[in-house]
Amino acid sequence: MMPPGEIGNRLLAALPQVDLDLLAPELEPVALHQDAVISREGDQVDCVLFPHSGAISLMIGMADGHTVATAVVGREGALGTLSVFGPSASALTAIVRAAGTASRIPAPRFHAAFNRSPAIRYMIQCHVRAMQVQLQRSGACNALHQVQARMARWLLHIHDRIDDDVLPLTQEALSQILGVRRTTVTLLMRNLRARGAIRSEQRGRIEIDRSRLTAAACECHGTMRLEVEEIFSINMPDLARWRVSAVESGDAI
Repeated sequence: MMPPGEIGNRLLAALPQVDLDLLAPELEPVALHQDAVISREGDQVDCVLFPHSGAISLMIGMADGHTVATAVVGREGALGTLSVFGPSASALTAIVRAAGTASRIPAPRFHAAFNRSPAIRYMIQCHVRAMQVQLQRSGACNALHQVQARMARWLLHIHDRIDDDVLPLTQEALSQILGVRRTTVTLLMRNLRARGAIRSEQRGRIEIDRSRLTAAACECHGTMRLEVEEIFSINMPDLARWRVSAVESGDAI
């Protein structure tokens, strides 16, 4: 049994104990090492990953070698959940941007629990909705907003998930996330330092001032955060009630 109070992942923590117990025996703790590639675009999805800490960026690559981030996943989400809809290759590359820990479960085991539990299915629906918000907003932001504001937004996304004002990001990583040249990142960092949004920068360590960084970002960070929080705060507490309804209808385990 995995006590909910010991769970760092928001999706797992929201499950009623009886549904969590379907997953717990198969969940394996793993370390998320800085800059590790969790999966590559085109890889077959063979496991589902539930981060407890750290931050993972989801990257899409172009034919000319350029990349850009489309979303960030941390303790509020999961990776590989869409595999429940059938065998498929990953559409994105997942890279650890801030080290942490996670629970991993083989995809077939997760699929079996998903099929047995209405609460797990509902949990994944909430997660997919939250990811759609990120993907849609990021697409619009990348197309319409200046790169300076976009960089501030991505720094805030990482900060939301690590509880530390020092972000473990290199300029090379930011170049990949933003889809711009390293020289552009250098200029953007200089501008943010001049505004006080970045207090200091050493190789691989960026200390931020959150309030000033928020002022430098576009509205997309705040909008995304509110929309995602609304999904979780309104829908996730309903999991226990969902289980009651499922029992009454005969659909529960």
